[in-house]
Amino acid sequence: MRHRVVVAAAVAVLLGLVAATASASPQRAQASKLTVWLQVDAQSGWPDVVAAANQQFQKDHPGWSVDVQYQNWGDHLTKFDATLAGSNTPDVIEMGNTEMTKYMAAGAFADLTASKGTFPNSATWLKGLAASGTYGGKLYGVPYYAGSRVVTYRTDAWNKAGIKKPPTSLAQFTAYAKKLAAANSKTKGFSPVYIAGTDWYFAMSFVYDYGGSIARTHAGKWVGSLDSKPAVAGLTAFKNFFLGASKASKTADENHPAPYDVYSQGGAASIIGPGWFSCCVGTKYKGVTAQFVMPSHTKGQPMPGFLGGSDLAVPAPSGNKALAADWIKDFTSTDAQRALQAKGNIPNATNLLGSSVNERAAARSWFVPAAKHWVDVENGNILRNMLAQILTGKLTVKQAAASASDNITSVLNGS
Repeated sequence: MRHRVVVAAAVAVLLGLVAATASASPQRAQASKLTVWLQVDAQSGWPDVVAAANQQFQKDHPGWSVDVQYQNWGDHLTKFDATLAGSNTPDVIEMGNTEMTKYMAAGAFADLTASKGTFPNSATWLKGLAASGTYGGKLYGVPYYAGSRVVTYRTDAWNKAGIKKPPTSLAQFTAYAKKLAAANSKTKGFSPVYIAGTDWYFAMSFVYDYGGSIARTHAGKWVGSLDSKPAVAGLTAFKNFFLGASKASKTADENHPAPYDVYSQGGAASIIGPGWFSCCVGTKYKGVTAQFVMPSHTKGQPMPGFLGGSDLAVPAPSGNKALAADWIKDFTSTDAQRALQAKGNIPNATNLLGSSVNERAAARSWFVPAAKHWVDVENGNILRNMLAQILTGKLTVKQAAASASDNITSVLNGS
């Protein structure tokens, strides 16, 4: 725990120095090429939206090309830190909304406040996403899209097990999982509900569903609260649901493998994840795939879902800041947002919201603590390690939660 905290603090200090240096001596712009870093979600889920933005940008800026480089969530921050310390910083970068605060505080992004009104639908941006791109009253990140986690399931597999309707409570869903397991007992490794063991986005929904939280503030300090009675109850419920419904590795993350890959290969009757997972279920299951909101332990209520999302920022060292902002405008246009919406994402503005399952799921949601060092909690795998300890039985729920809470307290109050 101590080693992780020291490393996190050291990275924060280094980033601040690098950002300050980069701001003082911007790198030389590479003529006629704009470099954009997007996550692989866009590559697999909506490459046509990316292509349309590039085409529009190139039409408006003759002679310019766009080099889109796809990144992985697991290491993109490490790679970005390296570019800040050296060269070849991208002109546009996608950041998870939980990752923004640390970099904004360090001066790593360009101030976009003066041009806010020129970005499409900026007057009605989703408050949660807009807030995640704002620091000290200034705008550093443009909302890209949001996503609530829903259950994507195979109606054919459910019907085979005698299940006709989505569950209305966690207890009913657990009972359904047993029926699905029995109906597919001859399929090796089949998961009634595929859940990656360390998928903390899903696990924390149980914590909030039972009235708990990850951390809270007290006397001006952050205090980890996963060891509270409600949080422990939620973690216990997650453990029980996982052990009864999933055949996935207890230590795997949600990217290795991607749940939709397991689903498309016939390895699961249901998966948990962003609504856009429906795009990647495979041709065989396209016609028998449906979605519903994860049910609460309270009958008739939806379980609070993590309202995640991404922002688009312009790194401070970029020599093409104005052009980078123009590309972001093209990529977040109303047409682009409608296209993302059609693929299962939540658009970035309230005037674009519809009534899909994904958007209904956002009605009851939770978000991570708004702390400067939250990203260090993520990067330190504190929550993932806790879940692995719980599911493998290395520690009891109370022991693992207490250790994680202590670690979270130390990291969030770091300098």
